[in-house]
Amino acid sequence: MLSMGRGPKLGVVGAGAVGTAVAYNAQIRGLAREIALFDINRSKVRAEVLDMAHGSQFTASRVIGGDDVEVLAGCDVVVVTAGAAQKPGETRLDLVNKNVAIMRSVLPQVIEQAPDAVIVLVTNPCDVLTAVAVEEFGVPSARLFSSGCVLDSSRLRWLVAEIARVSPTSVHAMVVGEHGDSEFPLWSSSRVGHTPLTEWTERGTRLFTPEILADMTQGVVRAAYTVIEGKGATNYAVGLAAGRIVQAVLRDEQTVLPVSRVLRAQELDPSLESLDGIALSLPTIVGAGGAERVVSPPMVEDERARLLRSGEALREVFETVRR
Repeated sequence: MLSMGRGPKLGVVGAGAVGTAVAYNAQIRGLAREIALFDINRSKVRAEVLDMAHGSQFTASRVIGGDDVEVLAGCDVVVVTAGAAQKPGETRLDLVNKNVAIMRSVLPQVIEQAPDAVIVLVTNPCDVLTAVAVEEFGVPSARLFSSGCVLDSSRLRWLVAEIARVSPTSVHAMVVGEHGDSEFPLWSSSRVGHTPLTEWTERGTRLFTPEILADMTQGVVRAAYTVIEGKGATNYAVGLAAGRIVQAVLRDEQTVLPVSRVLRAQELDPSLESLDGIALSLPTIVGAGGAERVVSPPMVEDERARLLRSGEALREVFETVRR
């Protein structure tokens, strides 16, 4: 629940490329009255805070930070980015043991300082980390979730928009499942404006053939690998995606985003009940309470089967790291 009598406070854990992108995005968009950046690297976090604070004249946010976790005290939302970065050729799931250990060290400190905060995990593999954190730390799944496929869906909409030659805001399409190699778009419900994607034409020719859809699916799945290979990390678009989630929470937007939260059988279509207890991305209503309600989307049989396979892959990894 948001603090009363003052503007909201946003905390960001990790002053690396992603954490600073999240904080800077929140600063220039005025998402919070106060932005607190925490990192164990004292000189790095102080330098990043100073750099952003020097621009305070041009924004409405106060930027603070340091290597003492108490800087997060009273945060309404905390975005956790701390963890080992994905290297060229490495999958998100390859990071699991290193980043589960980091999360087990960091999250108890965050919860102690901001016990009522909505916590958004951006560290990969975000789905597995979410499932472990909810099981081990007792935070309700609505208040502890991950960015999931929000960025992947943005990548997809950009690709569709480039081919259709429209604004990405006119594309209605979503990626679901693991934030990783088994994710996939829900093509059956994708639209450009009000037109089903597969019926979108230009001069009488349908642009989105099965071959094009397959290429775009791979383009979304491989997007992070391409960026990492070229510049060493993904950060700008991740910062924007995390900022979109923070905005939905702090402004109680009740907007539908494909975040990743722990699923419960009672909120799912009966055919998806085997996903109980794991975290993956599905359309979810995001507001002041966090990831408040999962919406089971319409799916054709092939999409349903792919979602279940994605869940099985995540459960296998989850079982290897749970206590």
